[in-house]
Amino acid sequence: MTAKINFGLSCIEKLNKHATLINCPENHLKNLIKTDGRFEGFTLHGVNIFYDYSRQRVDVEAMNLLFELAEKKKVKQQFSDMVAGQKVNVTENRAALHTALRDFSNDPVFMDGNNVMPDIQHVQNDIKDFSAKIRSGSLTGSTKKPFKHIVVIGIGGSNLGTEFVSTALSMFSDRKIEILYLSNVDIHHFGEILSKINHETTLWIIISKSYTTSETKANETVVREYLKSNGLDPSKHIVTVTSKGSPGDETALSNRKTFHMFDFVGGRFSVSSAVGGVPLSIYLGYDMFERILKGANEMDQHARNEPVENNLPMIAALISFWNISILKYTAMAIIPYASPLSRLAPHIQQLFMESNGKSVTRDGKTLNDPAGYIIFGEPGTNAQHSFFQLAHQGNPFPIDFIGVVKPYYDKFKCHSNGVTNHQELWANLISQPEALATGKQDKHPAKCFEGNRPSSTILIEELSPENIGRLLAFYEAKTVFEAFLWDINPFDQFGVELGKTMASTYRKEIASKNKDSNYEFGKSNAISNFYLKTLFSGKLEE
Repeated sequence: MTAKINFGLSCIEKLNKHATLINCPENHLKNLIKTDGRFEGFTLHGVNIFYDYSRQRVDVEAMNLLFELAEKKKVKQQFSDMVAGQKVNVTENRAALHTALRDFSNDPVFMDGNNVMPDIQHVQNDIKDFSAKIRSGSLTGSTKKPFKHIVVIGIGGSNLGTEFVSTALSMFSDRKIEILYLSNVDIHHFGEILSKINHETTLWIIISKSYTTSETKANETVVREYLKSNGLDPSKHIVTVTSKGSPGDETALSNRKTFHMFDFVGGRFSVSSAVGGVPLSIYLGYDMFERILKGANEMDQHARNEPVENNLPMIAALISFWNISILKYTAMAIIPYASPLSRLAPHIQQLFMESNGKSVTRDGKTLNDPAGYIIFGEPGTNAQHSFFQLAHQGNPFPIDFIGVVKPYYDKFKCHSNGVTNHQELWANLISQPEALATGKQDKHPAKCFEGNRPSSTILIEELSPENIGRLLAFYEAKTVFEAFLWDINPFDQFGVELGKTMASTYRKEIASKNKDSNYEFGKSNAISNFYLKTLFSGKLEE
């Protein structure tokens, strides 16, 4: 039996003790936010991002103890080690160099004694050249027609981050080429994609690091058959993004072009690689993609160099640690008050939950409490009409509210109730965190709001490529800092393997039945046999 980890850290004990004081009625958020200097002392402004944590359930003492924890865990040093190319992914003996993908310093970054920057720059130059040819129409499909759609075939880290960025910056697209995502193996998803494209003018971008992901392989198979059935040459319509030497490499498969991704970049950190670079450069233009990288790089430098008390992603990570491990919240919501950020929560959901949903430390010791919590979210004000009843009166959960100061569309300034749409949006952005913090008493119990529900507010000035890059890197750095605080490895994901392994068993059973209609199910348990038989009968029998 694995021994339970004993932190043995006095600062953890102090944090737990201090939490009992924070839980006292006099430290209700409605009182904390009224203390002198609260707003000035619990807000930060850096890298064009404003971060307000004045409505988190922390005081000066709590923050000082969290700063002490960060120093004791050497979190900033570990982050610097990661950026410098050390193999921080200890279970897979790999570096985690997503930050090198947006490094414009011209300084070498060494891994195993080799400078990785020339290979990164080579791929980026390939992306720049290829995307320009696709956008100009000099590279075409089988029938010599320029491409009008690109469809990204990938799942998880191979599409979520890119989809967030392309959605956030869709207003910058010249609409010469539209972008779609085929992630789900469900044939309904493929059918939906087909209803929106022309087969002659569509480029398919297949993204898979190992090129063994079953869902992606299945979707690739159906796409190749679809192209052939329409008299098109798949090699003129398919691009791959994969590891060098994988089954999807151009040396092993006939494609228009293959772009390589690197072992030292995990899927959920891969937006800055060819995973995001190829589709985003075709959709928005390479210059836009480079602006995203530069914004991300600014946040990387901030995370690495700023002292703990002025470090935006560090403060956010410390508050997460406090909320999860000390105050014992089990969920968190991300609510952007900007519709273009609608795909941020799904991306952060994977980034955080796959990185930090762990139960053992880097050296294999069992955590006293499993790390991580549930991430979910929707744009405001939609979220207010979806699950804010729970937010205000049910089981509490912390929230990140995200606001954009200047809307991209500023031509429509008609008034309803005396305000514009953007002003109406901000009225809600301002009121919701306040209402959650302060609550409200009422003689009718059903109308009582206990308040004391924590939140942070993040503001960016506008939806620019640089700001989207900064926001992307903010949450990446926050996730990594959180992992270092828990002493876990955020760069592996063995938790997703068990379901995949079991699926292969049933896949073999299904394949056997496809091959021989007389094949009898029976190798699995009775429960699974019911589902297998139902699949083949095509009807639900009592």
